[in-house]
Amino acid sequence: MPRYLITSALPYINGIKHIGNLAGALLPADIYARFLRGEGEEVLFICATDDHGTPAEIGAKEEGLSTKDYCRLWHERQQEVYRRFGLSFDFFGETSAPQNHELTRHFYRKLAARGYIEEKVIEQVYSVEDGRFLPDRYIIGTCPQCGYEAALGDQCEKCTALLDPKDLIGPRSLLSGTADLEWRPTKHLFLKLDKLADEVRAWVDAHREEWPRLVSSIAYKWLAEGLKERCITRDLSWGVPVPLLEYEGKVFYVWFDAPIGYISATRQWSDLDPERRDWRRWWYAADDVRYVQFMAKDNVPFHTIFFPAMIIGTGEPWTKASYIKGFSWLTYYGGKFSTSRKRGIFLDQAISLFPADYWRYFLTAQAPEADDSDFTWELFASVVNRDLANNFGNYVQRTLKLTQKYFGLTVPGGGELGPAEQRLENDCRELCTEYRTHLRQLEYRKAAYALQRLWSRGNLYLEERAPWSLVKSDREAAASVLRTAINLIRLFAAAAAPIIPFTAETVFRHLHLSAEERTAIDATRINLNYLKPGHGFEIPPPLFRRIEAEEVERLTAAYAGDR
Repeated sequence: MPRYLITSALPYINGIKHIGNLAGALLPADIYARFLRGEGEEVLFICATDDHGTPAEIGAKEEGLSTKDYCRLWHERQQEVYRRFGLSFDFFGETSAPQNHELTRHFYRKLAARGYIEEKVIEQVYSVEDGRFLPDRYIIGTCPQCGYEAALGDQCEKCTALLDPKDLIGPRSLLSGTADLEWRPTKHLFLKLDKLADEVRAWVDAHREEWPRLVSSIAYKWLAEGLKERCITRDLSWGVPVPLLEYEGKVFYVWFDAPIGYISATRQWSDLDPERRDWRRWWYAADDVRYVQFMAKDNVPFHTIFFPAMIIGTGEPWTKASYIKGFSWLTYYGGKFSTSRKRGIFLDQAISLFPADYWRYFLTAQAPEADDSDFTWELFASVVNRDLANNFGNYVQRTLKLTQKYFGLTVPGGGELGPAEQRLENDCRELCTEYRTHLRQLEYRKAAYALQRLWSRGNLYLEERAPWSLVKSDREAAASVLRTAINLIRLFAAAAAPIIPFTAETVFRHLHLSAEERTAIDATRINLNYLKPGHGFEIPPPLFRRIEAEEVERLTAAYAGDR
C-alpha cells in the first residue's frame, strides 16, 4: 500500500491570498488529503509560506518592518486564515526556516560537485536611482510574446513564458518606477539545465499518460523550446545566502530554494517530534510514497522541469512527484483579481462574508481544471442556493423536523425496508462509487456533481414516499421511511466531509455520532439501517442560508473595484 505525500504550491508571503489561490492549489490538496484519510490511507499534507524573493522585500519596505518580522507576521496571518477555511495541513512551514537554508545549501553543493553549476560574469540591470542591482523580479515591462504589460523580468505570469530582463519591452524598476536602467557586469551562478535535459525528458515521458493534459502540455512546451542554463543567484539581502566568500551579498534565486521548501517543511514537522517522526521516510529513498503536487498552471514549469532537474542533478534518491494536478485560472467577472485595484475577493474578506463551506463547495463545483473558470456573485448565489441550501440543507431540515413532529427526537422503528429502499440503496451505492472514483482521480467538478446527485436522490425518495401523507394511513411504513431518510443524512454528511467538513461535523454532532461512526462510507459499507430505532438526535439550525438577489447586487458593487 502506498503512503501519500501531498503538497500545495507555496503561497507567497506578501499578504492574504485571493480565492483563486484557494481554488487552484490549497483547497483541492486539502480535499484530497481529507478524502484519503477517511479511506484509511497514511497521508502527510505539507505546505509553507514562500518567504524569499522580491515580494517579501517590497512588502516589508511598504510596511516599515524588517523582512524577517514581516515574514513572521504574514505567516501567522495566512496560517490563521487557512485554519478558518479548514485546510488540514499536517504542517505549515516557512522557507526562511533554518532547515530550508541547510537543505538548499546541500542541494547546491551536490549539484556543484557533480558539475551542474557554473560561474559566469553577466550583465545585469542596475538602477541608478535605486542605487542597486535589480533582480529579475524587480523589473517590470511588457512581455514580448503576449503583450502583457505587467510581465516581470523572469517570467510572464499571463502566458508563462520564461523571460530575461533584456526581453522586456519598456523595462522599469519595480521599486521606484524609474526607467533609468543600466547594464553592468556582475558574477552569478548558473544551473546547467541543458546538461540535464535528457534525464528530465525521460522523467516527463514516464508520466505522460497519467498527468493531466494541461500539465504535460506545459512541460513539453518547455522541453521543445530547449532547456537553457538558468541563473540561480540574485543580488538580494533576503534569502538563502550563497555559501561562497566571493558571493557575499548574494542569495539563491527564490525558485531554487522554494521547492526545496516542501522537503524542509517536512523536516520542520519532523524536528518537532523526532522520536516519532522521520522526514527522510517521506523524502529519501521512499519507494512506497506516492507524491501528489497541486498548483496553478504558472507553477507547472518549475515543478515539471526545474525542480526535477535539481533532484536528478544531485544523484540522490529524493522523492519526485508521482502526479501533478495543475489548475487554470479563476477569474473575476472575466478579468484578473487585483489587490491594488481592490478587485475580487480575498480570503479574509470571503470568510467574513460567508462560512468556509460555502466557498469550499462552490470552488470545488466550479474548479478551474482544464480551462479557466469565472467567478460572479450571481453564479456563487445560484450554486449555494441550488446545491447547498435547497438540496442538502433542505433535506436535513425536512427529514428531522418531520421525524420530530410524528415520532419525537429519536430514530423511529417501523417495518423492514421495501423495494423502494432497495432501489434507493442501489442508487446510492452507484453514486458513492462514482463520487469516490472522481476524488481518487482528482476530478473535482465531477466529484461535486456526483455529490449533488446523491443529495438529490434523497430528496426524490422523500417526495416519492411522502411520509407526511403516509403517516395518516400507515404509521409503521412512515416510520420506516423516516428511519431510512435519517440514515441517508449520515451517508450524505460522511460523503461530503472532505469538501464541506464543518457542515459534516455539525450534522454528525446533531446525530449523536461517535468518531468511529463518522468515517467515510464506500459503496460496500452503505447501510440504510445503520442508525437503529431509539437512537437520539437533535435538529441543527439551518445548515445554509439562501443568498437573495438584493445581496448579490450589493456584493457585486462592493467588490467591483476599479474595473
